[in-house]
Amino acid sequence: MAEAFEIETIEERVILVGVSEQDGDDAEDSVSELAELVKTAGAIPVGTLIQKREMRHPGTYIGTGKVEELAELIRSLDATGIVCDDELSPAQLKNLEDLLDTKVMDRTLVILDIFAARANTSEGKIQVELAQLKYRLGRLAGLGRSMSRLGGGIGTRGPGEKKLEMDRRLIKDRIAQLNRELKEVRMHREVTRAQREKNGKPVAAIVGYTNAGKSTLLNTLTDAGVLEEDKLFATLDPTTRVLELKGRQEILLTDTVGFIRKLPHHLIEAFKSTLEEAKYADYILHVVDASNPQMDKQMHIVYETLYDLDVKDKTIITLFNKQDARTENNPLSDFKADYTLRISAKTGAGLEELKDLLSEVMRENKILVERVIPYEKAGIIQQIRKTGELLEEEYQAEGIYVKAYVPMDVYGRL
Repeated sequence: MAEAFEIETIEERVILVGVSEQDGDDAEDSVSELAELVKTAGAIPVGTLIQKREMRHPGTYIGTGKVEELAELIRSLDATGIVCDDELSPAQLKNLEDLLDTKVMDRTLVILDIFAARANTSEGKIQVELAQLKYRLGRLAGLGRSMSRLGGGIGTRGPGEKKLEMDRRLIKDRIAQLNRELKEVRMHREVTRAQREKNGKPVAAIVGYTNAGKSTLLNTLTDAGVLEEDKLFATLDPTTRVLELKGRQEILLTDTVGFIRKLPHHLIEAFKSTLEEAKYADYILHVVDASNPQMDKQMHIVYETLYDLDVKDKTIITLFNKQDARTENNPLSDFKADYTLRISAKTGAGLEELKDLLSEVMRENKILVERVIPYEKAGIIQQIRKTGELLEEEYQAEGIYVKAYVPMDVYGRL
């Protein structure tokens, strides 16, 4: 009888490393968020080291003196690696490897690893692999050594070690192939957007910081069945669902990938077609975790990311979510939003008010008309139902009386 072998999963114990470049910056908050990212990736943070210095050291990230302190910390805590809170240059990665003789990772690698584990659609997988290969192209030597230490763990999902053994030419060929595939996906997405515009249904993009409750909101409003977890980046792949409003109005709601501090530029570039859902939407639903002490900072990061994506001149509705989890009664405001609402996507509180507000906002670009439409032109009523809001409809001797809010093109036909 064949002998059974038990495979032991290596538990990664990592030390979080950050640099505070000035008093009052958000280095500690950023490292705390890094701890959540590391946990989501499946490792255990066992210690933290934050170095105060005017700028990050170009060779070792934290300076040679702190590297010695970090080496002692690694030994005393029996850590298997370190995770730095910024993206390391190839030189920083190699030097830290040489000096510490341990696995060295950075924030970007951890985020890429989470994305690799969470991507389900072919588009998501292409985007993640493309971002990973671009990141790894200049770091082949350092990363190859780092991964050989533990034979797995953070940073090894997705393309994996085999692709790291490729030479640069092969990786560039693979990047070119993925770019071609992604171009086709983007063309398909543009066709889908064009079809939506043709159908005349308005679109609202749900944006927000990761773990703010975007997927929960979509599920509660439309029964979308999107995964909900109290984790960073629980869902990556965008989902679009129809939300029915009063007066037989319909609006398309599209979930987008969550934003985060120091979102790697590789990811912004790779996920541009997904993130651009916000750019082409008619309205922005900005979901904010009102129970998070870092709420204001998170809102600022969301607006910075929207600015980077050239999302401008949109009607923004900010939803202060998780009211059921709030412990303070401090005032909530967003001066960049056109409207604000307090909601709880989990309990449904405030969602009827949201539907009413969406109906009201959609009316702003429509004209109220009262007409008697001859029976031979009754087909236009279907167009009113499709793109407007039919308030009253009455069949009379001379035709059909309608009272409705209609868009400008339908008004012209009336």
